[in-house]
Parts: sequence; C-alpha cells; structure tokens
Amino acid sequence: MSTLLSLTEDDRLPERAGARAFLRFCTPQLSDCRSEDHERLVARARFHLRSARAQRLTTSVGEVQTYAFEPEQRATASALLVHGWTGEAAFMCAFADYLCRRNIRSVLLDLPAHGQSAGQQTNLMDCAQAVHDVAHALGPIRFAIGHSVGGLALLVAGEGRRPMPAPIPFEAYVLVAVPDRFADVTRRFGDDQGLSPAALAAFERRLERLAQRRIVDFTGSNFLTAIARPSLLLHARDDHEVPFADAERMAAAVACTQLHALEGLGHRAILYAPPAVRAAAAFLARFP
Repeated sequence: MSTLLSLTEDDRLPERAGARAFLRFCTPQLSDCRSEDHERLVARARFHLRSARAQRLTTSVGEVQTYAFEPEQRATASALLVHGWTGEAAFMCAFADYLCRRNIRSVLLDLPAHGQSAGQQTNLMDCAQAVHDVAHALGPIRFAIGHSVGGLALLVAGEGRRPMPAPIPFEAYVLVAVPDRFADVTRRFGDDQGLSPAALAAFERRLERLAQRRIVDFTGSNFLTAIARPSLLLHARDDHEVPFADAERMAAAVACTQLHALEGLGHRAILYAPPAVRAAAAFLARFP
C-alpha cells in the first residue's frame, strides 16, 4: 500500500492542500505577483525586442524563446539576462540595450511557461535547466544578470549541483532584487493562500523533492558561497516584494559580493532605472 493510501482522511487533507498550493505556485499566470497592468507592460516592453535576433530553442524542459542583441562592432563578451517570475525577456531590454552599446552581446530568454515559451506550469529547477541549456546553445556566456527568481535560476545553473547536469561557469553575476531565503518566499505564499503549517510542509516537501535539498538550505547566500564568483547585488531599499534585508544578508555572508543600494525603485521599476543599468555595466567593465 502506498504512503498516501495508508494515511487517514484527516492526514490526507494537508497533503491535498499542499498539492493544490504547489500547482498554483507553479503556474505563473495565477501568481499574485502579476501586476494589474501586466498585459500593457508586456506590450510596451516587447516593442524593444524589435532589434533582437529571435530564436526558438528546444531544451530538455520544452521549447524556449530566446533573443540576442548583437553589438554593431565585434562583441567583447556575452551576458545572459534572465527575467523574474511572471515576467519575460522583454522586461530585461534596458540592461540588454545598454550593454549592447558597450559591445557586450546580450542573450535573453523567456523562461518556461513565460512569455512566448511553451507550457503553462514551471518551477525554479526547470527554469534553471532552461538557463543551463540556453547558455550551452548560445554561448560562450561570461556574465549573468538576473532579476528576482530569475537570479536564483542563474545561481542554481551556476552552482550545477544535482539535479543540474553540470555547472555553467559564469565569470560574474549581477543580481537584481534577488531573494536570499527561498523558505521566506514559500512561507509568504503559504500565508497568502491560508495554508496550515501541515499543508505548508506538504507543499514545501514537493519543492524539496524537485531541488534535491532542504528548503532551509536553498538560499542565495549558500549559492554565492559555493560559486565564489564576483557578484553585484542591485536592490532598492523600498522593495516590498523582496526585502532589502535579503541583499544585506547575502552581501554580509559572501566576501566577493558587493551591494549597491538604490532608492525609490521598488521591485520592478529597478529594471528600467538608468542608475541600476549603469551600475551593472560599470561592474562588468571591471572584467576586460
């Protein structure tokens, strides 16, 4: 008899609630993180993709839409830019355009179940696998720039620990509004969904099976320590989705990580702010 069938009816209720929460958590279109004007923002952002070379790639987690911004002169390096949860590649165009004008080729992708990529459901490990596959297909890639959960996907791919097939050796990272403790993300989600402690635990167990590690060990600080690459953290003090304290904690924990604080940009406006874009470019310019 399976473990689930051996549970009492009362025991099954948290498991069922955890399963429903997991399904919702892995469906970007159902996320409460989507802004009310999401479709308008998407339409406006996609306009900036008109100069990019679009390419559809078949990856181990489904078809993924990619875009490459090529400098007019010969590129001195390539960077992989990854958007956050519920976002899409177009939201990273301010960084891509600025880097392109400085002869850095920028590769962007719509993560699985985002933008023009295939699927309706995804998870962080599948997103990291897509990052891994795109970096291999369109590399070599020296630099990694990620927003929010997209930054975590880059760190998972860069570390390369199982279930990832191998590390992607990014030379340096720019992490924009990236959370530190993934357990904080899941618990905030659990609070929003009204999950009981037992249901939250059931939900998190599903994520742990995917990641092949405990939720409490799944932190930006741990990834940055394991990777040991120079990293710049860009974070707004007024970010209400990922607290500024996350960036402070990562910067304090990892010697090769530096924090650049910004004011009044929240969690999303930071992607279009010239001070953030200039700070990223100046940081990468340190690696000739």
